[in-house]
Amino acid sequence: MSTAIDSSTPSILILGGSGFIGRALCEQLVQAHGGRARITVPTRRLGHAPGLQAIQSLPGLTVLQADVHRPDTLQALVAGHDVVVNLIAILQGNEAQFQRNHVQLPRQIATACRAAGVRRLIHVSALGVGAAVDGQTEGPSRYLRSKAGGEAVLQTSPDLDLSLLRPSVVFGAGDRFVNLFAKLQALFPLMPLAGAEARFQPVWVEDVAAAIRRCIADPATIGQTYEIAGPEVLSLGEIVRRAGRWSGHPRPILPLPAPLAWTQALMMELLPGEPLMSRDNLGSMRVPNVAGASGLALPGLAELGITPSSLAAVAPSYLRPEQQGCGRLDAWRMKAGR
Repeated sequence: MSTAIDSSTPSILILGGSGFIGRALCEQLVQAHGGRARITVPTRRLGHAPGLQAIQSLPGLTVLQADVHRPDTLQALVAGHDVVVNLIAILQGNEAQFQRNHVQLPRQIATACRAAGVRRLIHVSALGVGAAVDGQTEGPSRYLRSKAGGEAVLQTSPDLDLSLLRPSVVFGAGDRFVNLFAKLQALFPLMPLAGAEARFQPVWVEDVAAAIRRCIADPATIGQTYEIAGPEVLSLGEIVRRAGRWSGHPRPILPLPAPLAWTQALMMELLPGEPLMSRDNLGSMRVPNVAGASGLALPGLAELGITPSSLAAVAPSYLRPEQQGCGRLDAWRMKAGR
């Protein structure tokens, strides 16, 4: 039986709260509850996470230095909260890193919730989990396989009131997707593009945050898996073209055949730092990142009462050269009534 949550003053632990989606969620929760919600955001290093400055001054929000991968630390964090939201994920890494973040951590979260008597958990996974490719039900990338593993761990954990959200690629001011392709086109005269035909259904970060907020507020979402997708299905090539056009740097796109794409990704992996594109990313793109790809009729934003904003309605506001600063996002939030 699910436990009652005080909807006026909920106590919420947000793992990954200083990240791209987490910042939007924190701001929406503070606004929705007038600063009365008690929100806790752990971070490995105070002052180092780039998103901390944006949320540290929010009323009712506490940022703590903590390693959530330590079971004892995680259990202490979970205790005393009504809801846990897990946003922690990685896009690049080796098998051990994907397993640690996407499978082992959800298992530890479930254990911590059970020990602390906290039932309500909202877990953000990924669109494309569970989709078959070439007749194979196992995902074609470490990313998708580990995401599926994390879902399975939580779905089979007793004493959890679980909601799963599977977003498509998320865009918004400060994203590392549309902004990246805009910046690359400002630097180079030609865009050699791996996976140009891969399909996505881009969703605005504010819509993703609103979906999580609705799940926190509505117990009817318990036991549901939601596909969080925008109103348009676009190829990666079309997204890149739009990013170039809206940023004032349109460039010709050169789609790369699979062998060249694989070689390009391998070379990027050999460079220092996190690669712009990896072979694992190419594997993930074999699965259409769109609603319904899993073959199941799952609910989405409409069932949560959210009308999604399109890429065209939002992205030009933060990609145009003359549109700089935080005010560009605030303007769109005002227009959306958020």
